[in-house]
Amino acid sequence: MFPKPIQKQSRAAQITYQSLLPLALIMWLLPLLAVGLFSVRPLSDFTNGNYWGMPSSFEFFNNYGRVFFESDMPRYLWNSVLITVPTVVGAVALSCMTGFALGIYRFKGNLLIFFMFIAGNFVPFQILMVPVRDLTVSAGLYDTKLGLILFHVAFQTGFCTLFMRNFIRALPFELIEAARVEGVAEWRIFWYIVLPLMRPAIAALSVLVFTFIWNDYFWAIVLTQGPDAQPVTAGITSFNSQFVAQYHLMSAGSIVAALPPVAMFFMMQRHFIAGLTLGAVK
Repeated sequence: MFPKPIQKQSRAAQITYQSLLPLALIMWLLPLLAVGLFSVRPLSDFTNGNYWGMPSSFEFFNNYGRVFFESDMPRYLWNSVLITVPTVVGAVALSCMTGFALGIYRFKGNLLIFFMFIAGNFVPFQILMVPVRDLTVSAGLYDTKLGLILFHVAFQTGFCTLFMRNFIRALPFELIEAARVEGVAEWRIFWYIVLPLMRPAIAALSVLVFTFIWNDYFWAIVLTQGPDAQPVTAGITSFNSQFVAQYHLMSAGSIVAALPPVAMFFMMQRHFIAGLTLGAVK
């Protein structure tokens, strides 16, 4: 049922694995290395066709300085923060409550409601582009950070509910029964008993949702336009003018935009791994 560990494979299989692993790693890292190299090239390298050779000069401070001080990149980054953080808080908070209700209580229609939450994950999000855009326009939320936040919260709650409900179902139900015997109110059971046990899952889900929302590009260009509400993923394209694509500045902006999710993961790494493996459940 499960693949045999590489340590138990034949010597030929181990040698093949050890030989191909560095190659696969290089191929996976090559686009990232290319973006990093492009970010320190001068514009003349692109006009002269010097894409993969050594840069004619290293323009690290010049390129990144222009990204931070001669563009709207700080504003786009702040927009991403204002969009991503409330979305993570809203989606995780709603999923904790819905996961508790669907995972603890037994009532008619429980499974149907749960399926309705997760059904949206199977709908290709591209087909929602026109109705969602028309809805935000009619509600006066087009090209606003609030409109993007509300949409992301609604769209992410289904996946988050699936995650939280399955986590809560794995908790020891005896704790909740013991609290009920003692006469503890249901909201106190949720707040003081279940929620502390959910901290690893909350951390793991927060990292996932933060990464999803921060890296979103499709809905950023569908529901916003201009620096007033656009997040950083859509704002990077502002470095392209009508006749010139400034790849060196786009690459530098991409590196800057990728740093917050990476930092978020490393800060929450211990909780993230514990939440995915359910290792905190005793």
